[in-house]
Amino acid sequence: MTGRQTWISSLLLFMAACIWGVAFVAQSVGMEYMGPLTFNGVRFLIGGTVLLPLIFVRRRHGENEKAKNTDAGKGNDRKNIAFKGGICCGLAICFASVFQQFGIQYTTVGKAGFITTLYIVLVPFFGLFLHKKIPGKVWFAAAAAAAGLYLLCMKEGFSVGKGDMLVFVCAVLFSVHILVIDYFSPKADGVVLSCIQFYTAGILCGAGALLTEQPSLSQLAEGIVPILYAGIMSCGVAYTLQVIGQKQLDPAVASLILSTESVVSVLAGWLLLGQSLTVRELGGCALVFAAVILVQVSPARAS
Repeated sequence: MTGRQTWISSLLLFMAACIWGVAFVAQSVGMEYMGPLTFNGVRFLIGGTVLLPLIFVRRRHGENEKAKNTDAGKGNDRKNIAFKGGICCGLAICFASVFQQFGIQYTTVGKAGFITTLYIVLVPFFGLFLHKKIPGKVWFAAAAAAAGLYLLCMKEGFSVGKGDMLVFVCAVLFSVHILVIDYFSPKADGVVLSCIQFYTAGILCGAGALLTEQPSLSQLAEGIVPILYAGIMSCGVAYTLQVIGQKQLDPAVASLILSTESVVSVLAGWLLLGQSLTVRELGGCALVFAAVILVQVSPARAS
């Protein structure tokens, strides 16, 4: 893998983090109109649907030449891998989103944001059990980023409650999601895999909403703007960028880049909403960006 490919993959992941950071406002507003399962179910289904035309166009115009030039057996293998990977990714992202949404109800937004991004430490830790070699600088960068996120998100003392435990389960599931993508994305069409994961998550969340909430068309109409942004940009665009970008990067490095979502959300609040930005928060932003830059110096994909 060349340095240019690495930087392009890193840029794709950073773009995804930027979209997610700005999307925090849309998700918060969307919760005012409908329940969490309804919101997640609809946005995931929208995310999968907006990818269908792209899949059709790519196949129609023969952009996926690699798949065309393989024999039928290999082509079927890629489809099977994309289907299995999409189901696994969909399950992980569905339950991660549900645990996060319910956990936020019992803890502060700052603590939830910090605990969620603990995947930057969990991903390399889980990688050890998968016999991945994690360079020392990645561990150092993960610790620095965790410290930066603590400064950025935590504005009160730290204590562990019911909501914190639920959000920690969310962080574990997001770690699993990153590792599952790392396993399947090099072997399958990233756009197809992403589309299947959205429909899987959307159907599961939608079923849960029908059983536990009272979704209605009026709710969707009132929250149409935030749910479209969350569905098209946060799901359809950002998660697909993640799947494609991770093909060329070690999952531990990818998790560090994705953690800049928290930094972007704070900076977006400062620039777009006029929210205050303290010296402590600026220091946290600097630590996270420094950690990301550190792992980009002669990065290598772990084996």
